[in-house]
Amino acid sequence: ASGETISTSTWTVPSGITQVSETETTTTTTIKLSGGTAGNEYEIENVIVTNASRTYEETIIVPVIDN
Repeated sequence: ASGETISTSTWTVPSGITQVSETETTTTTTIKLSGGTAGNEYEIENVIVTNASRTYEETIIVPVIDN
């Protein structure tokens, strides 16, 4: 919501893919991943809690392709 900022951000990464790093500001959260098996898709979850104690959860699907 307008005026709210990120207090915490928690990423959940399944086995088979590696979390390299994560960064967080008051308005964004970013994760860097590596590895994985070509042809697989991985569900990466992020839970954000704002300074107003609201919780937002988002799951993204990361496909791994063979270069």
